[in-house]
Amino acid sequence: MNSPRQAAADAIGAPGTPEADWASWPVLDRLPALPLPAGPVVVVAAHPDDEVLGFGGTMAALAAHGTDVQVVSVTDGEGSHPHSSRLTAARLATLRSAELRDALGELGLPSLRPQRLRIPDTQVHRHETAVRHQITARLYAVNAALCVAPWTGDLHGDREAAGRAAAAACRASGVPLWRYPVRMWHWARPADPRVPWDSAARLALPAGAVRRKAAAIGRFAGRMHPLGDGAGDTAILPPAELAHHTRPFEVVFR
Repeated sequence: MNSPRQAAADAIGAPGTPEADWASWPVLDRLPALPLPAGPVVVVAAHPDDEVLGFGGTMAALAAHGTDVQVVSVTDGEGSHPHSSRLTAARLATLRSAELRDALGELGLPSLRPQRLRIPDTQVHRHETAVRHQITARLYAVNAALCVAPWTGDLHGDREAAGRAAAAACRASGVPLWRYPVRMWHWARPADPRVPWDSAARLALPAGAVRRKAAAIGRFAGRMHPLGDGAGDTAILPPAELAHHTRPFEVVFR
């Protein structure tokens, strides 16, 4: 029998669910609608680009309304290409940080500077207590009305650990929590019993926010295109994966 870790790896590595399957599932259209949240809103991301993929459209809508949005980047995403023949981990961290700043500008948040916790990529589970303390402090510092963090069932260790830390921080501070999925759209399927659909809700995106999110995703060239010709330099966000994140709505779990 496969271990949970191996089962997760198998699910991530398997061919993903086509976006057409999700688009034809009527349940997504019937999810409860959420209004745009009041701020300040603290968005937690395990890696630069998670927040844009999972919640970027809503971040753009919040920016358009003048709502205070804060971002906590748990890692710098330097582990995305551990066998790259072109870029070291340090250079990858610099690249990912710059891409995120550009992406936030596309979302209408050009002056936002994420709080970088600089936890080692792929090792967030070893630092959950420290991450929880940092998120808790941030929630108090900005008098947050809402925290938005990765869903703890996403089958990715860093995202799940970041989500657990955020959940603990919200319990300590009394701040409500929304959880956004990222890789779930790849490995899950409509009506998948592993997904808590009963707690899912839908955030409709204005056309302008959809355009801004697409432009922001485009700023992550180091994820969408190969870094080089080596086997360790392949793209991580292929078009089939990106299709899940360019819809006119986003889904969160409450």
